[in-house]
Amino acid sequence: MQQENDAVTVQPVAAKKNTLVRNASILMMATMISRIIGLIYRRPLGRILGPVGLGYYGYASNLYAILLLISSYSIPMAVSKIVSERLALKRYKSSQKVLRGALMYAAFVGGIAALVAYFGGPYLLPANQQNALPALRVLAPTIFLSAILGVLRGYFQAHATMLPTSVSQIWEQVFNAIVSVTAAYFLIQSFAPMGGTKAAIFGAIGGTMGTGAGVLTGLIVMAYFIIKNVPEYKREKSLDETGLEETYGTVFRIIFLMMTPIIFTTFVNNASTYLDSYIFSSILDRFHVDADTISAQYGEYSNYYIPIINIALALASASASAMMPEVSGKYAMHQIKEANEQINQTIRLTMFLSIPAMVGETVLAYPIMRVLFPSATKLSSMLLLTGAIYIVPATLSTITGSVLQSIGKQRNTLWNAVYALIFNLVFLAVLLLIAPGLGIYALMIANIMYSVVYAFFNGIMLKKYLGFKNEIRKTYLQPLAASALMGLFAYGMYHFIFHFSKEPYLSLGVSVLSAVFVYLILYVAISGTTKEEMRKYPMGTKIIKVLRILHIYH
Repeated sequence: MQQENDAVTVQPVAAKKNTLVRNASILMMATMISRIIGLIYRRPLGRILGPVGLGYYGYASNLYAILLLISSYSIPMAVSKIVSERLALKRYKSSQKVLRGALMYAAFVGGIAALVAYFGGPYLLPANQQNALPALRVLAPTIFLSAILGVLRGYFQAHATMLPTSVSQIWEQVFNAIVSVTAAYFLIQSFAPMGGTKAAIFGAIGGTMGTGAGVLTGLIVMAYFIIKNVPEYKREKSLDETGLEETYGTVFRIIFLMMTPIIFTTFVNNASTYLDSYIFSSILDRFHVDADTISAQYGEYSNYYIPIINIALALASASASAMMPEVSGKYAMHQIKEANEQINQTIRLTMFLSIPAMVGETVLAYPIMRVLFPSATKLSSMLLLTGAIYIVPATLSTITGSVLQSIGKQRNTLWNAVYALIFNLVFLAVLLLIAPGLGIYALMIANIMYSVVYAFFNGIMLKKYLGFKNEIRKTYLQPLAASALMGLFAYGMYHFIFHFSKEPYLSLGVSVLSAVFVYLILYVAISGTTKEEMRKYPMGTKIIKVLRILHIYH
Protein backbone atom coordinates (compact mmCIF):
# COMPACT_ATOMS: atom_id res chain seq x y z
CA MET A 1 0.00 0.00 0.00
CA GLN A 2 1.29 3.46 -0.78
CA GLN A 3 3.01 5.43 1.91
CA GLU A 4 0.55 8.29 1.89
CA ASN A 5 -2.25 5.91 2.81
CA ASP A 6 -0.50 4.41 5.83
CA ALA A 7 -2.10 6.85 8.21
CA VAL A 8 -5.57 5.54 7.44
CA THR A 9 -4.77 1.87 6.96
CA VAL A 10 -6.08 -0.35 9.73
CA GLN A 11 -3.29 -2.40 11.27
CA PRO A 12 -2.80 -4.21 14.54
CA VAL A 13 -2.01 -1.80 17.35
CA ALA A 14 1.49 -3.17 17.77
CA ALA A 15 2.32 -2.21 14.23
CA LYS A 16 1.14 1.35 14.58
CA LYS A 17 3.74 4.08 14.68
CA ASN A 18 1.33 6.81 15.70
CA THR A 19 2.24 8.44 18.99
CA LEU A 20 -0.04 10.01 21.54
CA VAL A 21 1.36 13.43 20.74
CA ARG A 22 0.78 12.94 17.01
CA ASN A 23 -2.79 11.77 17.59
CA ALA A 24 -3.44 14.69 19.91
CA SER A 25 -2.05 17.12 17.34
CA ILE A 26 -4.24 15.70 14.55
CA LEU A 27 -7.32 15.82 16.75
CA MET A 28 -6.55 19.34 17.95
CA MET A 29 -6.15 20.62 14.40
CA ALA A 30 -9.41 18.99 13.28
CA THR A 31 -11.16 20.38 16.35
CA MET A 32 -9.83 23.86 15.67
CA ILE A 33 -10.96 23.77 12.03
CA SER A 34 -14.38 22.38 12.97
CA ARG A 35 -14.94 24.98 15.67
CA ILE A 36 -13.90 27.84 13.42
CA ILE A 37 -16.33 26.65 10.74
CA GLY A 38 -18.97 26.39 13.45
CA LEU A 39 -18.39 29.98 14.51
CA ILE A 40 -18.37 31.30 10.95
CA TYR A 41 -21.71 29.77 9.95
CA ARG A 42 -23.45 30.91 13.13
CA ARG A 43 -23.02 34.49 11.99
CA PRO A 44 -25.28 34.29 8.89
CA LEU A 45 -27.51 31.78 10.67
CA GLY A 46 -28.08 34.24 13.50
CA ARG A 47 -29.02 36.97 11.04
CA ILE A 48 -31.48 34.71 9.25
CA LEU A 49 -33.12 33.18 12.33
CA GLY A 50 -33.19 36.27 14.52
CA PRO A 51 -32.96 36.06 18.33
CA VAL A 52 -36.27 34.23 18.80
CA GLY A 53 -35.48 31.67 16.10
CA LEU A 54 -32.08 31.15 17.69
CA GLY A 55 -33.85 30.47 20.95
CA TYR A 56 -36.02 27.75 19.38
CA TYR A 57 -32.93 26.33 17.69
CA GLY A 58 -31.07 26.36 21.02
CA TYR A 59 -33.82 24.58 22.96
CA ALA A 60 -34.15 21.87 20.30
CA SER A 61 -30.38 21.43 20.05
CA ASN A 62 -29.96 21.12 23.82
CA LEU A 63 -32.57 18.40 24.13
CA TYR A 64 -31.05 16.66 21.09
CA ALA A 65 -27.65 16.81 22.80
CA ILE A 66 -29.02 15.19 25.97
CA LEU A 67 -30.60 12.32 24.02
CA LEU A 68 -27.37 11.96 22.06
CA LEU A 69 -25.42 11.70 25.31
CA ILE A 70 -27.66 8.92 26.55
CA SER A 71 -27.76 6.96 23.29
CA SER A 72 -24.42 7.33 21.55
CA TYR A 73 -21.93 9.70 23.20
CA SER A 74 -20.10 6.87 24.99
CA ILE A 75 -20.03 4.54 22.00
CA PRO A 76 -16.68 5.68 20.47
CA MET A 77 -14.90 5.38 23.83
CA ALA A 78 -16.40 1.97 24.62
CA VAL A 79 -15.80 0.53 21.14
CA SER A 80 -12.24 1.87 21.12
CA LYS A 81 -11.41 0.30 24.48
CA ILE A 82 -13.03 -3.08 23.75
CA VAL A 83 -11.54 -3.41 20.25
CA SER A 84 -8.05 -2.26 21.29
CA GLU A 85 -7.95 -4.90 24.04
CA ARG A 86 -8.69 -7.63 21.50
CA LEU A 87 -6.18 -6.26 19.02
CA ALA A 88 -3.51 -6.30 21.71
CA LEU A 89 -4.28 -10.00 22.31
CA LYS A 90 -4.31 -10.64 18.52
CA ARG A 91 -7.94 -11.73 18.69
CA TYR A 92 -8.74 -10.08 15.37
CA LYS A 93 -11.88 -12.11 14.64
CA SER A 94 -13.38 -11.00 17.94
CA SER A 95 -12.41 -7.38 17.28
CA GLN A 96 -14.39 -7.43 14.02
CA LYS A 97 -17.31 -9.13 15.73
CA VAL A 98 -17.29 -6.28 18.27
CA LEU A 99 -17.62 -3.86 15.35
CA ARG A 100 -20.65 -5.70 13.97
CA GLY A 101 -22.18 -6.13 17.43
CA ALA A 102 -21.62 -2.48 18.26
CA LEU A 103 -23.34 -1.42 15.04
CA MET A 104 -26.40 -3.49 15.96
CA TYR A 105 -26.36 -2.11 19.50
CA ALA A 106 -26.04 1.48 18.21
CA ALA A 107 -28.91 0.98 15.76
CA PHE A 108 -31.12 -0.24 18.61
CA VAL A 109 -30.39 2.44 21.22
CA GLY A 110 -30.11 5.18 18.59
CA GLY A 111 -33.47 4.19 17.17
CA ILE A 112 -35.14 4.30 20.58
CA ALA A 113 -33.64 7.73 21.35
CA ALA A 114 -34.80 9.01 17.95
CA LEU A 115 -38.36 7.87 18.69
CA VAL A 116 -38.24 9.55 22.11
CA ALA A 117 -37.13 12.80 20.49
CA TYR A 118 -39.90 12.67 17.90
CA PHE A 119 -42.83 11.59 20.05
CA GLY A 120 -41.70 12.77 23.49
CA GLY A 121 -40.75 16.31 22.51
CA PRO A 122 -43.98 17.94 23.77
CA TYR A 123 -43.30 16.58 27.26
CA LEU A 124 -39.55 17.26 27.31
CA LEU A 125 -39.59 20.87 26.09
CA PRO A 126 -40.65 23.69 28.46
CA ALA A 127 -44.36 24.49 28.19
CA ASN A 128 -43.64 28.00 26.91
CA GLN A 129 -41.14 26.79 24.29
CA GLN A 130 -43.26 24.36 22.29
CA ASN A 131 -42.43 26.25 19.10
CA ALA A 132 -39.07 24.46 19.22
CA LEU A 133 -40.84 21.11 18.71
CA PRO A 134 -40.70 21.02 14.85
CA ALA A 135 -36.93 21.64 14.94
CA LEU A 136 -36.50 18.86 17.52
CA ARG A 137 -38.45 16.42 15.36
CA VAL A 138 -36.20 17.21 12.40
CA LEU A 139 -33.25 16.29 14.61
CA ALA A 140 -34.71 12.90 15.62
CA PRO A 141 -33.21 10.84 12.72
CA THR A 142 -29.84 12.49 13.36
CA ILE A 143 -29.63 10.76 16.75
CA PHE A 144 -29.85 7.37 15.01
CA LEU A 145 -27.17 8.32 12.46
CA SER A 146 -24.88 9.70 15.18
CA ALA A 147 -24.93 6.38 17.02
CA ILE A 148 -23.75 4.52 13.90
CA LEU A 149 -21.11 7.18 13.24
CA GLY A 150 -19.80 6.82 16.80
CA VAL A 151 -19.16 3.10 16.33
CA LEU A 152 -17.08 3.64 13.20
CA ARG A 153 -15.04 6.41 14.83
CA GLY A 154 -14.36 4.28 17.87
CA TYR A 155 -13.23 1.37 15.70
CA PHE A 156 -10.62 3.47 13.92
CA GLN A 157 -9.43 5.04 17.17
CA ALA A 158 -8.82 1.54 18.50
CA HIS A 159 -6.40 1.07 15.61
CA ALA A 160 -4.45 4.13 16.79
CA THR A 161 -5.37 6.48 13.98
CA MET A 162 -7.26 9.72 14.47
CA LEU A 163 -7.18 10.73 10.80
CA PRO A 164 -10.52 9.21 9.68
CA THR A 165 -12.26 10.70 12.72
CA SER A 166 -10.65 14.10 12.12
CA VAL A 167 -11.48 14.17 8.39
CA SER A 168 -15.08 13.15 9.04
CA GLN A 169 -15.44 15.84 11.73
CA ILE A 170 -14.31 18.54 9.33
CA TRP A 171 -16.60 17.45 6.49
CA GLU A 172 -19.46 17.04 8.97
CA GLN A 173 -19.07 20.64 10.07
CA VAL A 174 -18.71 21.93 6.49
CA PHE A 175 -22.02 20.40 5.36
CA ASN A 176 -23.66 21.38 8.64
CA ALA A 177 -22.73 24.99 7.95
CA ILE A 178 -23.83 25.01 4.29
CA VAL A 179 -27.15 23.26 4.78
CA SER A 180 -28.06 25.10 8.01
CA VAL A 181 -27.77 28.52 6.43
CA THR A 182 -29.28 27.70 3.04
CA ALA A 183 -32.15 25.60 4.42
CA ALA A 184 -33.05 28.23 7.02
CA TYR A 185 -33.05 30.96 4.38
CA PHE A 186 -35.16 29.10 1.79
CA LEU A 187 -37.66 27.78 4.33
CA ILE A 188 -38.28 31.27 5.68
CA GLN A 189 -38.55 32.75 2.19
CA SER A 190 -40.90 29.98 1.05
CA PHE A 191 -43.21 29.64 4.05
CA ALA A 192 -42.85 32.76 6.21
CA PRO A 193 -41.57 35.72 4.14
CA MET A 194 -43.42 38.17 6.38
CA GLY A 195 -41.35 37.22 9.41
CA GLY A 196 -42.73 36.82 12.94
CA THR A 197 -43.05 33.65 15.00
CA LYS A 198 -43.70 31.49 11.95
CA ALA A 199 -40.40 32.61 10.41
CA ALA A 200 -38.57 31.81 13.64
CA ILE A 201 -40.02 28.29 13.65
CA PHE A 202 -39.12 27.57 10.02
CA GLY A 203 -35.68 29.10 10.50
CA ALA A 204 -35.00 26.79 13.43
CA ILE A 205 -36.13 23.83 11.32
CA GLY A 206 -33.64 24.79 8.62
CA GLY A 207 -30.84 25.13 11.16
CA THR A 208 -31.46 21.65 12.53
CA MET A 209 -31.63 20.21 9.01
CA GLY A 210 -27.99 21.25 8.71
CA THR A 211 -27.08 19.20 11.78
CA GLY A 212 -28.59 16.10 10.18
CA ALA A 213 -26.86 16.76 6.86
CA GLY A 214 -23.54 17.15 8.65
CA VAL A 215 -23.84 13.86 10.55
CA LEU A 216 -24.90 12.05 7.36
CA THR A 217 -21.82 13.45 5.59
CA GLY A 218 -19.56 12.33 8.44
CA LEU A 219 -21.09 8.86 8.21
CA ILE A 220 -20.43 8.71 4.45
CA VAL A 221 -16.79 9.72 5.00
CA MET A 222 -16.29 7.03 7.65
CA ALA A 223 -17.98 4.45 5.41
CA TYR A 224 -15.48 5.39 2.69
CA PHE A 225 -12.55 4.65 5.01
CA ILE A 226 -14.15 1.36 6.09
CA ILE A 227 -14.65 0.22 2.48
CA LYS A 228 -11.14 1.34 1.55
CA ASN A 229 -9.69 -0.87 4.27
CA VAL A 230 -11.72 -4.04 3.53
CA PRO A 231 -8.62 -5.86 2.16
CA GLU A 232 -6.76 -4.98 5.36
CA TYR A 233 -9.61 -6.35 7.48
CA LYS A 234 -9.41 -9.66 5.61
CA ARG A 235 -5.65 -9.81 6.07
CA GLU A 236 -6.01 -8.93 9.73
CA LYS A 237 -8.59 -11.67 10.24
CA SER A 238 -6.27 -14.26 8.65
CA LEU A 239 -3.61 -13.41 11.27
CA ASP A 240 -5.86 -14.57 14.11
CA GLU A 241 -4.38 -17.83 15.37
CA THR A 242 -6.07 -17.82 18.78
CA GLY A 243 -9.09 -19.85 17.71
CA LEU A 244 -11.22 -17.68 20.00
CA GLU A 245 -14.26 -15.78 18.84
CA GLU A 246 -16.85 -14.30 21.18
CA THR A 247 -20.58 -14.70 20.69
CA TYR A 248 -22.77 -11.70 20.01
CA GLY A 249 -24.35 -12.20 23.42
CA THR A 250 -20.95 -11.76 25.04
CA VAL A 251 -20.19 -8.73 22.88
CA PHE A 252 -23.48 -7.04 23.77
CA ARG A 253 -22.96 -7.72 27.47
CA ILE A 254 -19.42 -6.27 27.40
CA ILE A 255 -20.54 -3.17 25.50
CA PHE A 256 -23.43 -2.61 27.90
CA LEU A 257 -21.32 -3.01 31.04
CA MET A 258 -18.60 -0.77 29.64
CA MET A 259 -20.95 1.98 28.51
CA THR A 260 -23.42 2.15 31.39
CA PRO A 261 -21.26 3.95 34.00
CA ILE A 262 -19.81 6.26 31.35
CA ILE A 263 -23.30 7.10 30.07
CA PHE A 264 -24.58 8.01 33.52
CA THR A 265 -21.57 10.18 34.31
CA THR A 266 -21.66 11.92 30.95
CA PHE A 267 -25.41 12.39 31.24
CA VAL A 268 -25.15 14.01 34.67
CA ASN A 269 -22.24 16.16 33.50
CA ASN A 270 -24.26 17.54 30.61
CA ALA A 271 -27.79 17.37 31.99
CA SER A 272 -27.21 20.73 33.63
CA THR A 273 -27.50 22.41 30.21
CA TYR A 274 -30.99 21.06 29.60
CA LEU A 275 -32.19 21.36 33.21
CA ASP A 276 -30.78 24.87 33.56
CA SER A 277 -32.64 25.99 30.43
CA TYR A 278 -35.83 24.38 31.77
CA ILE A 279 -35.55 26.08 35.17
CA PHE A 280 -34.57 29.38 33.54
CA SER A 281 -37.67 29.39 31.32
CA SER A 282 -40.06 28.14 34.00
CA ILE A 283 -39.05 30.58 36.75
CA LEU A 284 -38.97 33.63 34.48
CA ASP A 285 -42.37 32.57 33.17
CA ARG A 286 -43.65 32.72 36.76
CA PHE A 287 -42.49 36.33 36.86
CA HIS A 288 -44.47 36.94 33.64
CA VAL A 289 -41.42 37.53 31.47
CA ASP A 290 -42.43 37.37 27.81
CA ALA A 291 -41.66 33.98 26.18
CA ASP A 292 -39.98 35.65 23.18
CA THR A 293 -37.71 37.61 25.53
CA ILE A 294 -36.71 34.38 27.26
CA SER A 295 -36.02 32.72 23.90
CA ALA A 296 -33.99 35.69 22.67
CA GLN A 297 -31.79 35.76 25.78
CA TYR A 298 -31.26 32.03 25.70
CA GLY A 299 -30.59 32.17 21.95
CA GLU A 300 -27.66 34.57 22.42
CA TYR A 301 -26.36 32.55 25.37
CA SER A 302 -26.50 29.15 23.62
CA ASN A 303 -25.60 30.20 20.07
CA TYR A 304 -23.05 32.98 20.59
CA TYR A 305 -21.50 32.75 24.06
CA ILE A 306 -21.31 28.97 24.47
CA PRO A 307 -19.72 28.15 21.05
CA ILE A 308 -16.89 30.63 21.64
CA ILE A 309 -16.27 29.30 25.14
CA ASN A 310 -16.30 25.73 23.85
CA ILE A 311 -13.39 26.28 21.43
CA ALA A 312 -10.87 26.37 24.27
CA LEU A 313 -12.62 23.48 26.03
CA ALA A 314 -12.53 21.32 22.91
CA LEU A 315 -8.82 21.96 22.27
CA ALA A 316 -7.88 21.20 25.85
CA SER A 317 -10.03 18.07 25.94
CA ALA A 318 -8.58 16.79 22.67
CA SER A 319 -5.00 17.08 23.90
CA ALA A 320 -5.78 15.63 27.31
CA SER A 321 -7.86 12.70 26.05
CA ALA A 322 -4.91 11.52 23.97
CA MET A 323 -2.71 11.42 27.09
CA MET A 324 -5.12 9.76 29.54
CA PRO A 325 -4.30 6.14 28.55
CA GLU A 326 -0.81 6.63 30.01
CA VAL A 327 -2.32 7.43 33.40
CA SER A 328 -4.41 4.27 33.23
CA GLY A 329 -1.38 2.14 32.34
CA LYS A 330 0.84 3.57 35.06
CA TYR A 331 -1.88 3.16 37.69
CA ALA A 332 -2.46 -0.46 36.65
CA MET A 333 1.27 -1.10 37.17
CA HIS A 334 1.13 0.62 40.59
CA GLN A 335 3.43 3.39 39.39
CA ILE A 336 1.64 6.05 41.43
CA LYS A 337 4.43 8.62 41.27
CA GLU A 338 4.65 8.33 37.48
CA ALA A 339 0.85 8.51 37.19
CA ASN A 340 0.82 11.74 39.21
CA GLU A 341 3.54 13.18 37.00
CA GLN A 342 1.45 12.38 33.93
CA ILE A 343 -1.63 13.98 35.50
CA ASN A 344 0.35 17.11 36.33
CA GLN A 345 1.70 17.26 32.79
CA THR A 346 -1.79 16.90 31.35
CA ILE A 347 -3.30 19.57 33.59
CA ARG A 348 -0.33 21.84 32.90
CA LEU A 349 -0.91 21.46 29.16
CA THR A 350 -4.60 22.15 29.63
CA MET A 351 -3.93 25.34 31.57
CA PHE A 352 -1.28 26.32 29.02
CA LEU A 353 -4.15 26.49 26.50
CA SER A 354 -7.09 27.44 28.70
CA ILE A 355 -5.79 30.35 30.77
CA PRO A 356 -4.66 32.52 27.82
CA ALA A 357 -7.94 31.68 26.04
CA MET A 358 -9.86 32.87 29.10
CA VAL A 359 -7.89 36.12 29.31
CA GLY A 360 -8.02 36.76 25.55
CA GLU A 361 -11.78 36.22 25.34
CA THR A 362 -12.28 38.52 28.33
CA VAL A 363 -10.25 41.51 27.12
CA LEU A 364 -11.44 41.17 23.49
CA ALA A 365 -15.05 40.19 24.25
CA TYR A 366 -16.64 43.14 22.44
CA PRO A 367 -14.60 42.97 19.22
CA ILE A 368 -14.93 39.15 19.11
CA MET A 369 -18.71 39.35 19.20
CA ARG A 370 -18.76 42.35 16.88
CA VAL A 371 -16.71 40.55 14.23
CA LEU A 372 -18.12 37.03 14.52
CA PHE A 373 -21.76 37.84 15.21
CA PRO A 374 -22.81 41.30 13.98
CA SER A 375 -26.44 40.46 14.71
CA ALA A 376 -25.64 39.81 18.38
CA THR A 377 -26.67 42.42 20.92
CA LYS A 378 -24.58 43.86 23.73
CA LEU A 379 -25.80 40.96 25.87
CA SER A 380 -23.54 38.46 24.08
CA SER A 381 -20.46 40.64 24.62
CA MET A 382 -21.27 41.06 28.30
CA LEU A 383 -21.75 37.32 28.70
CA LEU A 384 -18.33 36.65 27.20
CA LEU A 385 -16.71 39.45 29.20
CA THR A 386 -18.05 38.19 32.52
CA GLY A 387 -18.27 34.48 31.75
CA ALA A 388 -14.99 33.59 30.02
CA ILE A 389 -13.67 32.59 33.46
CA TYR A 390 -15.79 29.43 33.01
CA ILE A 391 -13.07 27.99 30.75
CA VAL A 392 -10.58 27.23 33.55
CA PRO A 393 -12.81 25.30 36.02
CA ALA A 394 -14.59 23.57 33.13
CA THR A 395 -11.37 22.20 31.62
CA LEU A 396 -10.04 21.26 35.06
CA SER A 397 -13.24 19.37 35.95
CA THR A 398 -13.11 17.54 32.60
CA ILE A 399 -9.50 16.47 33.07
CA THR A 400 -9.87 15.38 36.69
CA GLY A 401 -13.04 13.46 35.86
CA SER A 402 -11.24 11.67 33.04
CA VAL A 403 -8.38 10.76 35.39
CA LEU A 404 -10.76 9.19 37.90
CA GLN A 405 -12.40 7.18 35.11
CA SER A 406 -9.01 6.05 33.80
CA ILE A 407 -8.06 4.59 37.21
CA GLY A 408 -11.38 2.75 37.55
CA LYS A 409 -13.15 5.20 39.86
CA GLN A 410 -16.17 5.78 37.65
CA ARG A 411 -18.52 5.64 40.62
CA ASN A 412 -16.73 8.48 42.35
CA THR A 413 -16.86 10.55 39.17
CA LEU A 414 -20.58 9.89 38.87
CA TRP A 415 -21.35 10.93 42.44
CA ASN A 416 -19.16 14.03 42.18
CA ALA A 417 -21.13 15.02 39.08
CA VAL A 418 -24.42 14.39 40.91
CA TYR A 419 -23.37 16.59 43.84
CA ALA A 420 -22.31 19.36 41.47
CA LEU A 421 -25.57 19.08 39.50
CA ILE A 422 -27.73 19.30 42.64
CA PHE A 423 -25.78 22.36 43.77
CA ASN A 424 -26.10 23.89 40.31
CA LEU A 425 -29.87 23.46 40.09
CA VAL A 426 -30.56 24.73 43.61
CA PHE A 427 -28.19 27.66 43.13
CA LEU A 428 -29.81 28.67 39.83
CA ALA A 429 -33.36 28.39 41.17
CA VAL A 430 -32.58 30.44 44.29
CA LEU A 431 -30.67 33.05 42.28
CA LEU A 432 -33.54 33.52 39.82
CA LEU A 433 -36.17 33.62 42.57
CA ILE A 434 -34.21 36.22 44.52
CA ALA A 435 -33.05 38.27 41.54
CA PRO A 436 -35.10 37.48 38.41
CA GLY A 437 -33.70 40.64 36.85
CA LEU A 438 -30.37 38.83 36.38
CA GLY A 439 -32.01 36.86 33.59
CA ILE A 440 -29.55 34.85 31.54
CA TYR A 441 -26.62 35.97 33.74
CA ALA A 442 -28.01 33.75 36.50
CA LEU A 443 -27.73 30.75 34.21
CA MET A 444 -24.16 31.71 33.28
CA ILE A 445 -23.12 32.03 36.94
CA ALA A 446 -24.74 28.72 37.88
CA ASN A 447 -22.90 27.01 35.01
CA ILE A 448 -19.58 28.35 36.30
CA MET A 449 -20.36 27.19 39.83
CA TYR A 450 -21.20 23.70 38.57
CA SER A 451 -17.69 23.32 37.13
CA VAL A 452 -16.05 24.72 40.26
CA VAL A 453 -17.90 22.29 42.54
CA TYR A 454 -17.28 19.31 40.25
CA ALA A 455 -13.55 20.07 39.97
CA PHE A 456 -13.35 20.51 43.76
CA PHE A 457 -14.84 17.09 44.52
CA ASN A 458 -12.72 15.43 41.83
CA GLY A 459 -9.63 16.99 43.40
CA ILE A 460 -10.52 15.49 46.78
CA MET A 461 -10.86 12.03 45.20
CA LEU A 462 -7.54 12.34 43.36
CA LYS A 463 -5.79 13.20 46.62
CA LYS A 464 -7.49 10.28 48.34
CA TYR A 465 -6.61 7.62 45.76
CA LEU A 466 -3.36 8.94 44.30
CA GLY A 467 -2.09 11.40 46.87
CA PHE A 468 -2.22 13.88 43.99
CA LYS A 469 -1.12 17.45 44.64
CA ASN A 470 -1.54 20.26 42.15
CA GLU A 471 1.54 22.18 41.08
CA ILE A 472 0.11 25.64 41.65
CA ARG A 473 3.08 27.69 40.47
CA LYS A 474 3.88 25.85 37.23
CA THR A 475 0.34 24.89 36.35
CA TYR A 476 -1.62 28.05 37.15
CA LEU A 477 0.47 31.03 38.26
CA GLN A 478 3.04 31.00 35.46
CA PRO A 479 0.55 30.80 32.56
CA LEU A 480 -1.69 33.30 34.38
CA ALA A 481 1.17 35.81 34.67
CA ALA A 482 2.06 35.36 30.99
CA SER A 483 -1.63 35.59 30.01
CA ALA A 484 -2.23 38.76 32.02
CA LEU A 485 0.62 40.55 30.24
CA MET A 486 -0.57 39.10 26.93
CA GLY A 487 -4.08 40.38 27.66
CA LEU A 488 -2.82 43.92 28.23
CA PHE A 489 -0.88 43.71 24.97
CA ALA A 490 -3.84 42.32 23.00
CA TYR A 491 -6.24 44.96 24.37
CA GLY A 492 -3.82 47.80 23.57
CA MET A 493 -2.94 46.40 20.15
CA TYR A 494 -6.59 46.09 19.12
CA HIS A 495 -7.49 49.65 20.10
CA PHE A 496 -4.28 51.05 18.61
CA ILE A 497 -4.92 49.47 15.19
CA PHE A 498 -8.65 50.23 15.30
CA HIS A 499 -7.94 53.89 16.12
CA PHE A 500 -6.14 54.31 12.79
CA SER A 501 -7.85 51.74 10.55
CA LYS A 502 -11.45 51.71 11.85
CA GLU A 503 -11.49 48.07 10.64
CA PRO A 504 -12.61 45.64 13.38
CA TYR A 505 -11.66 42.57 11.31
CA LEU A 506 -8.09 43.74 10.74
CA SER A 507 -7.71 44.98 14.31
CA LEU A 508 -8.95 41.75 15.86
CA GLY A 509 -6.97 39.47 13.53
CA VAL A 510 -3.66 41.27 14.07
CA SER A 511 -4.14 41.57 17.82
CA VAL A 512 -5.02 37.87 18.23
CA LEU A 513 -2.15 36.58 16.08
CA SER A 514 0.41 38.86 17.70
CA ALA A 515 -0.94 37.97 21.16
CA VAL A 516 -0.23 34.26 20.46
CA PHE A 517 3.44 35.00 19.81
CA VAL A 518 3.65 37.32 22.80
CA TYR A 519 2.13 34.66 25.05
CA LEU A 520 4.57 31.98 23.87
CA ILE A 521 7.51 34.28 24.48
CA LEU A 522 6.27 35.34 27.91
CA TYR A 523 5.37 31.81 28.93
CA VAL A 524 8.81 30.41 28.08
CA ALA A 525 10.52 33.38 29.73
CA ILE A 526 8.46 33.13 32.94
CA SER A 527 8.29 29.33 33.24
CA GLY A 528 11.73 28.48 31.90
CA THR A 529 10.21 25.71 29.75
CA THR A 530 12.97 23.85 27.89
CA LYS A 531 12.81 22.56 24.33
CA GLU A 532 12.63 18.99 25.67
CA GLU A 533 9.59 19.87 27.80
CA MET A 534 7.93 21.77 24.94
CA ARG A 535 8.24 18.72 22.67
CA LYS A 536 5.89 16.83 25.01
CA TYR A 537 3.10 19.25 24.12
CA PRO A 538 0.94 18.57 21.05
CA MET A 539 2.37 20.58 18.15
CA GLY A 540 5.37 21.23 20.41
CA THR A 541 7.88 20.75 17.59
CA LYS A 542 6.16 23.44 15.51
CA ILE A 543 6.05 25.77 18.51
CA ILE A 544 9.80 25.28 18.98
CA LYS A 545 10.42 26.22 15.32
CA VAL A 546 8.42 29.42 15.77
CA LEU A 547 10.30 30.29 18.96
CA ARG A 548 13.61 29.64 17.21
CA ILE A 549 12.65 32.13 14.53
CA LEU A 550 11.91 34.60 17.33
CA HIS A 551 15.31 33.76 18.91
CA ILE A 552 13.70 32.49 22.12
CA TYR A 553 15.20 29.04 21.59
CA HIS A 554 18.60 28.49 20.03
